[in-house]
Order: sequence, then structure tokens, then C-alpha cells
Amino acid sequence: MNQLNGKVAVITGAGSGIGAAIAQLFAQEGAAVALLDLNEQQCKEAAAACGEHGVPTSWHAVDVTDSDGVKAAMADVAAEHGGIDILVNSAGILDETPFLEMDPETFDRTLAVDLKGVYLGCRWAAPEMVKRGGGRIINIASQLGIKGGVGLAHYVAAKAGVIGLTKALALELAPHRILVNAIAPGPIETPLVEGLSPDWKAAKQAELPIGRFGQAHEVAPTALLLASSPGGDLYTGQTLGPNSGDVMP
Repeated sequence: MNQLNGKVAVITGAGSGIGAAIAQLFAQEGAAVALLDLNEQQCKEAAAACGEHGVPTSWHAVDVTDSDGVKAAMADVAAEHGGIDILVNSAGILDETPFLEMDPETFDRTLAVDLKGVYLGCRWAAPEMVKRGGGRIINIASQLGIKGGVGLAHYVAAKAGVIGLTKALALELAPHRILVNAIAPGPIETPLVEGLSPDWKAAKQAELPIGRFGQAHEVAPTALLLASSPGGDLYTGQTLGPNSGDVMP
């Protein structure tokens, strides 16, 4: 308990799913948490739940594809909480579209949220970490970014990009004592995955050695490991996989 006392954590996509679960666990472990999400009501409710752990909380309705909005939110968090120590980029979208039916707008929108949104979060949080003398960045990717997936070429491309961006930033930000890692979950029972077809989900579940999809609260401890010290002190440029055995590197 209290592994994150004195730390300030920003979590994007924190209104639901994996982002909300990570925000809750970080608050439970003593971090001040700033929740960012496009859905204002969900973000506000998730922040209130985090506040029940007795830690400072704030919520910010932000579109992660909007550079000015993300920059302003990071500045607001730093001003309100005294800085930023941890960033979790968890905001994302997902839809199932066969490649031969995919229009460029669908592809562009997915990359804007799932990849550019990660870049913008890192771009505007990292300078605040430099001021603090270090920090942790945790990017939520997907096992599909490693192995691919049918009907999800746009999502796979974005998540593979997140893994590559994570490695590049790990190298570039290491001199600033900023550790950058990714988490590539398998299928998790979240609102994001609910939109996939029953056939896709049934086929995927049949592939999993564990035989079931994960829960958001089962991913959050991996983020805690990477955010904490000494647990996360030797990880940078890594992609950890709570994925029900779907990928075995």
C-alpha cells in the first residue's frame, strides 16, 4: 500500500475501462490523480470515486487529438498538483472494419486517437517531468500491435506505432530519468471491446490459453509496477503483456 505517495499521476481515457481501473489503483496507492477523458460525465464520476481514497483529484474533459487542449490540461494539472510524475496514456477507440471496406477517414481517426493522442500526451507531460527530475510514462498498446488481427488493420497499425514510439522515447528521455514503457493487454472486458462482433470475440476467446478475456482491474497492477519504485526502476522501452497467453514473446 501507498507505493505512490507524493506522486502526481495523469491518466488519459480515465472515464472508463482500463484507464479508470488504473486511476483507482493509483489513488488507492496514494497518488494525486488527474483524470482526462472526452466524456465529461464519466470523467467526473471516476474522479469522485478516486477521491474516496482521500487523495487530491482533478478531472479534465479533453480530446486527446487536440494538441492545444492536451497542452493546456497538462499545464493545469502541473499548476494544481505541483507537477507531473506519472503519465498513463489509455485513451483509445476501436471498431471492427474489414480492410477492403475501410475508408481513409476511419483509418485516420483511429490513428489520431490511438497513436497521435499518445504522442501528444507524452509531448506535453514530459517537459513537466523534466522539471521534476524524472518520471514514468506508461502507454497502453495492445497485443494486436504485436500479432495483428482480422478486421482491425487501423487499430493494429496504431498500437504497433505506440510500441515503436515507446521504444524511441525510452531512449531519448532516459538522460532525463524518465522511464517509458508500454502495456499490451489482451482482450479485456471493457466498453471498448463490447463493440466488437460476437463472432470475433468467440473466435478470440477460443485462441486464449487461459480461456477467458481479462478484466480491467487485472491490468492495473502492471501499470502500478511500472509506476512504482523499486518495482519499476529497471524497466524502460519494454512492452509487458497481461494478455491471457495470446502473445508469448
